[in-house]
Amino acid sequence: MIRSALVSLLVLAPQLPVRAAPPLLAPPPVVQRQGQAMLSGGALCPALQTALDSAVGTEDRLWSVSVLDQRGQLLADLNGGIPRIPASNQKLVSTAFALDRLGPDFRLKTQLLRHPDGSLEIVGEGDPDLSISEIQRFAMVALGQGGSSSTSSVSFAPVQLMVREEPRQRWWPADWDPADRSYAYGAPITRLALTSNALHMAVMDPAQRLQRILNSTVQQQGGQIRLQMVDQQTQEAALARSRGASVVLHSEDSAPMHALLSLANTESHNFTAEVLMREAADVWDVNRASLATTRWLQAQGVPMTGLRLRDGSGLSRGNRLTSRSLSVLLWRMAQHPLAAYYQASMAIAGQRGTLRNYFWGTSLEGRFWGKTGTLSGVRAISGILETTDGPRYVSMIANGAYAPNSVMGQILLASQRISRCPAWTAAGTLPAGID
Repeated sequence: MIRSALVSLLVLAPQLPVRAAPPLLAPPPVVQRQGQAMLSGGALCPALQTALDSAVGTEDRLWSVSVLDQRGQLLADLNGGIPRIPASNQKLVSTAFALDRLGPDFRLKTQLLRHPDGSLEIVGEGDPDLSISEIQRFAMVALGQGGSSSTSSVSFAPVQLMVREEPRQRWWPADWDPADRSYAYGAPITRLALTSNALHMAVMDPAQRLQRILNSTVQQQGGQIRLQMVDQQTQEAALARSRGASVVLHSEDSAPMHALLSLANTESHNFTAEVLMREAADVWDVNRASLATTRWLQAQGVPMTGLRLRDGSGLSRGNRLTSRSLSVLLWRMAQHPLAAYYQASMAIAGQRGTLRNYFWGTSLEGRFWGKTGTLSGVRAISGILETTDGPRYVSMIANGAYAPNSVMGQILLASQRISRCPAWTAAGTLPAGID
């Protein structure tokens, strides 16, 4: 269980009264592995295409919509190859990458190390739920390695504790709006991040906060801890040489991957998505991590036209994805051995996460698993829609549309309602290229 879910402000629309989330629903079985998605030759379902065109109306140039069936066949499409700002739909990419690279049992670690030279170092991997009580345990273990005592007449020096971090200028992706950085959803991305570097607002100096908590914990014992911030970039090689002989004095693990995925996708938690992308890429620099993610997408057969990744969360307005890219990714992940974990991480229409207040009392409730996305002028929603003909993989991105939420509901209902397509019935066989 996640100890403290910090709900992102990036939701599809202003919150309605919150309903209690039900127990996690079991997703359907994994779809058999198939070939490439069939995106050429136009849409196979004219009735659905007509419904899609009607829903967007005169705003068609502002929309990208793609609907795939379980065979990877394009049923309906509008501007599916045009790259647009995806907002938090970006998290579908980061979490897929992380699940594939790290596996379902992965946990982020925070450790206190004693190096061969006797120095102490606390090493973090960005646990988004690192708590005050856990930091207090680290403080007491560090104090036990040396420091002052209230019962001794001898005055001891403070405990020196190294903390490895990226330089401050790398705590945020370069193109995050400065106005966002002061809010909890835009908190700095650091390796050692107590409560995701956020309270009611972002914690702008995580090291100072950490220093204060460490010392308040040990002062009653007569101790003091002094942090030494170590530049990760310049000190990494030297530290790596000594780490093999280092002793782990104390360790705290994060929630398991399925909980981290759910925090990122169900609650749209930006910090978690950023950390997962970096950990999956095995590099903390956001530009290099984005490049590794891009290469992974290409290897999955995802359409790459106009694709551009600038962060892991979607808060950057420099990101570009197409609705075809997202729908193909969803379809491909449905064939992944870990597909159940991926789908289970998403919000559920009318029931859970950022979709819990949408589509109550409709045929979509409990049957659409998806990810919302919101920035100023941007609305996106992508996910897996259960129909009588099996799952459909739907992606919708609107950049500048007037009333996108209503249109999205219409398209989802049409995608669910319009089942047997004439083109399938006439053909009677799978499209060429699908095996």
